Amino acid sequence: MSDLTHFDASGSSRMVDVGAKQITRRLARASGLVRMGVETLTLIRDKRAAKGDVLEVARLAGIMATKRTADLIPLCHPLPIESVTIDFTFENEQTLRIEATVLVEAKTGVEMEALTAVSIAALTVYDMCKAVDRGITIEKIQLEEKSGGRSGHWNRDAM
Repeated sequence: MSDLTHFDASGSSRMVDVGAKQITRRLARASGLVRMGVETLTLIRDKRAAKGDVLEVARLAGIMATKRTADLIPLCHPLPIESVTIDFTFENEQTLRIEATVLVEAKTGVEMEALTAVSIAALTVYDMCKAVDRGITIEKIQLEEKSGGRSGHWNRDAM
């Protein structure tokens, strides 16, 4: 159990002590897919959804969620987030790709913040479009890249 840093030797949950760690520039990039009907994606792309500009509302929700990650994930450290970007790409006629990049100078990384940003942005897309497409799925939320800290740089493409 020693590899799982959120547990002590007896198996009890704990917040990791980052007091002795170095402050470094840290980046995390995460992505996810939202799949839906062709008509739904067209509504989003053409900014014709009844509730407004779906992508801008989702972007704002993702940014706000990033700043609240420590309130949502019990053992995350609150971090002074310096930058959050959320980008959307229409992968095909039924798939929206969401990518979030989070930057901070801190003693611990921002992987959870980037994953939270993507998750909440995707849920917001669902919420804004569910009246026209209840079959929307949220898929493949994953870390793409992280840098900074003792473990250095990691990139999914290099796996």
